[in-house]
Amino acid sequence: MQKNPLPVKQGITASRLYLPKGQWHTLFDFLVERFPHMSKEILLERLRKGDILDSNGLAYQENSPYPAESWLWYYREVEKEVVVPFDMPILYQDEYLIAVDKPHFLASVPGGRYLQETALIRLRTQLNNYDISPIHRLDRDTAGVLIFCVNPIYRGKYQSLFQSKMVKKIYECIAPFSELLRFPLIRESYIEKSSSYFTMQEKQLDNNLFNNNWNSRTEIELIHHNDYFAHYRLKPHTGKKHQLRVHMNGLGLPILNDEFYPDLLPARKEDDFSNPLQLLAKSIEFIDPITGNQRFFESRQTLNGLELFK
Repeated sequence: MQKNPLPVKQGITASRLYLPKGQWHTLFDFLVERFPHMSKEILLERLRKGDILDSNGLAYQENSPYPAESWLWYYREVEKEVVVPFDMPILYQDEYLIAVDKPHFLASVPGGRYLQETALIRLRTQLNNYDISPIHRLDRDTAGVLIFCVNPIYRGKYQSLFQSKMVKKIYECIAPFSELLRFPLIRESYIEKSSSYFTMQEKQLDNNLFNNNWNSRTEIELIHHNDYFAHYRLKPHTGKKHQLRVHMNGLGLPILNDEFYPDLLPARKEDDFSNPLQLLAKSIEFIDPITGNQRFFESRQTLNGLELFK
């Protein structure tokens, strides 16, 4: 494992990139091909500023020869990142864990056009602790309880809880009501990637969706309804990408304000924080693998779609 030669910068840990064998004459030639979404001017400017380094911490120059079979290091940057105007309260904190109440529209970790405006970087900066790492994730569109590990030496044990399905998670959502369905019910299906990069789909198996070939399972309870919309409690037994959204949509009950299901809608403007997805990670419960104590964290948020029932 290559040692990171760069310090943490504004909560951001430097990223690394492997440089494979190739016919590029200069590092700049490789970067232009590797990052086609970035302008050549931006790449040149980053090289001129010494922002791209080798494994010894030495800066590459704009005319540096291409160093095949080595690593380069750099800080991710996002130009004109839009501030997410919602607080992220800390629900609980000790020497092992931190539980936060993530708002809608805040990404869990850096990726794509989100960097500083993510739960992880906000928390690292707020607590001045750059060892904080995520144990699991929530979609940017989903609000609620999100757990982080304080010390990296414990992260693996906590992550293994989620991987071994030893964590009890409860979500709530607002979606259409159907008198044709009887609750509680269990949705079992095989979820796989769709032809779209962003979405998932339920695969039809032998003309029978509900059989032993499922890889996702959700228990769904009806809390109350007004004949048009309903407030549901969701208990996922597995953790496939978009599982709750896919399962509710598969029942003909797409979650209110879902921009992925049943149809992938055009991306909204970055500063549009209206009509959040009505999905909330309400609580998380598990036995702590370090202390042996029962852990229970609950969101203080409520879905604004509950106004439909007043």
